[in-house]
Amino acid sequence: MLKTRVITALLLVAGLALILFAMPPLAAVLTFAAIAALAAWEWGGLMRQDQPARVMYAMTLLLFCWQLTVAAPQLIPVLLGVSVAFWILVVPLWFRFKWTLAGNDFFGYLLGALVILPTWAAMVALHAVSTWLLLAAMALVWVADISAYFAGRAFGKHKLAPAISPGKTWEGVAGAVVGVLIYGSIVLTFSPLAGTLSVAAPLLALMLMLLTAVSVMGDLFESLLKRQAGIKDSSNLLPGHGGVLDRIDALTSTLPLAALILYFVRS
Repeated sequence: MLKTRVITALLLVAGLALILFAMPPLAAVLTFAAIAALAAWEWGGLMRQDQPARVMYAMTLLLFCWQLTVAAPQLIPVLLGVSVAFWILVVPLWFRFKWTLAGNDFFGYLLGALVILPTWAAMVALHAVSTWLLLAAMALVWVADISAYFAGRAFGKHKLAPAISPGKTWEGVAGAVVGVLIYGSIVLTFSPLAGTLSVAAPLLALMLMLLTAVSVMGDLFESLLKRQAGIKDSSNLLPGHGGVLDRIDALTSTLPLAALILYFVRS
């Protein structure tokens, strides 16, 4: 299993690097749309829909991606704002009351669009500014996850959400915050992105902490939905890693916020 997981990860990294750095920008846009469609297909699985319905949902979200790109790009900041409001205001209530996708297909499909479409829009928006900026935002999530894992193993005593993800602890979250603050300081000082965000250090630290918090929420949210659906992985599309949603769970909450922050900082 570990060998399969490593091989898949290497192939994904190599493929992403090829698309982002060696191919025309259109290739990246199409790749982001394909990711959204696959995630939508898996979302239908979380709703326990049959294959025709899942495929139709994936095609519908592809159509939305196309329409937003060619007909209504001005709506993307609005979409990002709605997404951020959902993660900050609604998801904590979802955790509190343990709402489910069962029993209302229209609501489930609408919620899937609210999770997946802003993620696609954020990838497109961040990539349009800088490929390195998109990668830095994605790496922030990975740094948070790795830091939380090691901090949780070393110091974890207080469970964060035992009914959803028993392994996560508040100490792990603290480790994630520290890791992301260090990572952000290094990236914005020594990387090609140095000097791209003209904000005061306290505000930058607040942004990084908020991004870390919502990354944890994205991870927990998909974990809850999978538990409620009675499945371990969103699919088997990625050998050793589960599905696309399993790989982008924290990105669905973090990238829209990162893109919205960038929109306001640059405006």
